[in-house]
Amino acid sequence: MTAWYLMRPGVGSSQSTHSPPIFAMVSRLIVVFLVVVALAPRPASAEGPPQGAAFLKTDLLGVFAHPDDETGMAATLARYAHGSYKVIAHAYITRGEGGGNMVGTQAGPALGILREAELRECLRILGVRYAYFLNQEDFFYTESLAASLRKWRKEEALEQLVRLVRTLRPEIVVTMNPAPNPGQHGHHQAAGVLATEAFSAAADPGLFPEQLSREGLAPWQARKLFYNGASGLHMTTIATTEPLPDGRLPADIAGEALSRHRSQGFGDFVRSPWLRRPQGFTLVKSAIPPEPTSSDLFDGLPIPDPIRLKEFAPRPLDPAMTFVPRPALVAYQQWAAQQGITHLSATYPADLPVVVGEANVIELQLHSDLRAADLSTLALEAPEGWSVSPTPFRGSARRGDFTRVPLTVTPPAGALGDSELHARLSFRGTEASAMARLHPVPKARIPRARRDPAFDGSLAGWENAVVETIGTNRTWEGRANNPSDCSATFRVLHTARELLVDVTVVDDVVVSNIQPDDIKGHWRSDSVEICLDPQAGSENTLGCFKVGIFPFDTTGKVRAARDADARQGPVERTAPGFRVISVRTPDGYRIQAAIPFSLILGDARIPRRLGFNVLVYDGDKANAAPGENINECRLAWSPRSGVQGRPDDWGRIDLE
Repeated sequence: MTAWYLMRPGVGSSQSTHSPPIFAMVSRLIVVFLVVVALAPRPASAEGPPQGAAFLKTDLLGVFAHPDDETGMAATLARYAHGSYKVIAHAYITRGEGGGNMVGTQAGPALGILREAELRECLRILGVRYAYFLNQEDFFYTESLAASLRKWRKEEALEQLVRLVRTLRPEIVVTMNPAPNPGQHGHHQAAGVLATEAFSAAADPGLFPEQLSREGLAPWQARKLFYNGASGLHMTTIATTEPLPDGRLPADIAGEALSRHRSQGFGDFVRSPWLRRPQGFTLVKSAIPPEPTSSDLFDGLPIPDPIRLKEFAPRPLDPAMTFVPRPALVAYQQWAAQQGITHLSATYPADLPVVVGEANVIELQLHSDLRAADLSTLALEAPEGWSVSPTPFRGSARRGDFTRVPLTVTPPAGALGDSELHARLSFRGTEASAMARLHPVPKARIPRARRDPAFDGSLAGWENAVVETIGTNRTWEGRANNPSDCSATFRVLHTARELLVDVTVVDDVVVSNIQPDDIKGHWRSDSVEICLDPQAGSENTLGCFKVGIFPFDTTGKVRAARDADARQGPVERTAPGFRVISVRTPDGYRIQAAIPFSLILGDARIPRRLGFNVLVYDGDKANAAPGENINECRLAWSPRSGVQGRPDDWGRIDLE
């Protein structure tokens, strides 16, 4: 792996222990004494209280995208703030104004004000001393790192974060994992990217030199950089249930603090069992040689200045053969190589969407001497029922002709869920291997309507529509108890001007808790989301059409709003010409929507193939409060964690 260390080791940190009391009365006296000591200000030095740079000196800096992103490490923060009296500061890229709101109608900047207030109360309880905001926009849910950094004006945000690192001079930086795993918010990825780059940039006097010449700052090299979560490489595991000096548990402090994020539904986090689990961190860069495992983020600290950094271990050799991943992972791997953390990106296999029932071309990348390999020994192993060609490859290539080998993969029509494809190649007495994770996505042919179908909740005129089923086996979040709890079928037709979609939902408890002035955040209640991608495989949703439909608001009226696409808001304002109706059925409800192609394509010609998905959101809390998030289960025609923000994992429809 690649990491960083100080050529001259520093002083190790000390650990304190305390023995259990013998008598209960003595125990209570000791606890009272320790609480008083803990709450007392640190004694001033002979020179007086700290001021200026010394006043701001920070032990740990956390870098996050939104308020509440500290959740995964909150117990760890409480342990260091209340147990070791560490000075902790947080930097938030946004104020979370693009999220949901379960306690009121505030949205946009007004929601950001509410969430900041909730956050500051949370951090006060955790013991986090400082909180700063980079004032970037929380625009909507996306799984795209590229879209996030583009909207955030990356260089501006990086400069702000470097200023904070140089001003606060943290020993440790903790942040979110920037890897593009399915379900990982693009904003979270971007926060990790910015923190990683700021860790190195803050120590480079050639970057943002005006901060040095005009603002009185100096370069600062933080000692360690951690990602939240354990990857298996140089892990640190923090216990959350060891009593602090005042007798409280870090997990309990974290639960009390996180419950302040009430607008995000965290009100019941107090004493949550989830917070009592040990919290893992992956060491990404370090100023001292790391141990393989640790139980303290501050192991080996403090160390003296100046810090001289040097690689202490070789970078891993490039594998002899790899599958070419989707563009988002290619970009992540390139960035990781630039940052000297290739050991982290190397742990992620190629992740590729493949359309069921048709030939998909993927590529196998040959490296170094394998480019001259005789490919007659290439063997491919795919799941049963999948077709892969060549298997094996027949013939050989002239020396130097190969860098990439195209392969054809055809999943069976009913394939569902991730599968693995393995490749093995023997060459000059050695064997190279590679693995790709293939994610099958469904497809359907969409006929043209023979006549104008009824738009009144009946199925008159929909006779020749394609019919697809969304069963309980297509869950991508939560759990459906049975088909009566939540399931759906949908029909699709098209005319020269519109795409027509009928979604019939089976739902034993239909909840309508969204008020007429709160038409946003469809995932909070029973709803249907229709997703369309004119590129049929886009990296992000900025060019897509996504609409969330509430079958009934609190007045019984169907309502809809575009979400997480190029133009968000209620359809009355953002989708001229869009039509939608909803009716109750004996076992649920039916939605019919007509989407003008002009909303999806503008003046462009209608393509033969579109990316398409239908998502069903279900919650069974009949007495839900207005605006309360009751989401219990999410189904989709093309299911996968985070699929609402990743168009290349949507299904495909072909217009006849």
